[in-house]
Amino acid sequence: MKLWLDADAAPRDVKDVCIRASDRLKLDTILVANQWMPVPPGYPHLSAVRVSGGPDVADGYIADHAVAGDVAVTADIPLAARLVPNGVIVIDPRGDEYTPEVIGERLSVRNFMDELRGSGVDTGGHKPFGPQDKQRFANALDRALTRAKRAG
Repeated sequence: MKLWLDADAAPRDVKDVCIRASDRLKLDTILVANQWMPVPPGYPHLSAVRVSGGPDVADGYIADHAVAGDVAVTADIPLAARLVPNGVIVIDPRGDEYTPEVIGERLSVRNFMDELRGSGVDTGGHKPFGPQDKQRFANALDRALTRAKRAG
């Protein structure tokens, strides 16, 4: 089992929670980004992969390398839609899990909102990431890792 983090847009708190989980569980954790991502020293199970710039290159890397039983963290719904059918447990930085039951609907809503934004409609956005979001994410990550470990 590996933990994959779509690190380009992940909040610092989410990265910190993932790094601590990697260390505590001795879990191979890969941060994937299209920019240089420093890996703090002293974390032998943590690595970073820098992919070439461009839209969805990091997503493609994760989709090509994550396998059933892995856990991935991403806010990117199209990436989640590629991973979930392959048996990867996917959670977003706010602690919501993308499951086979909801991923189709989430992708449809995301595409609809994208169309609205493309036509000039202001659709708002997420509120700033706060302490409650961090706690919710940490709890969701713990549940996902526990479930993946039991299944493996």
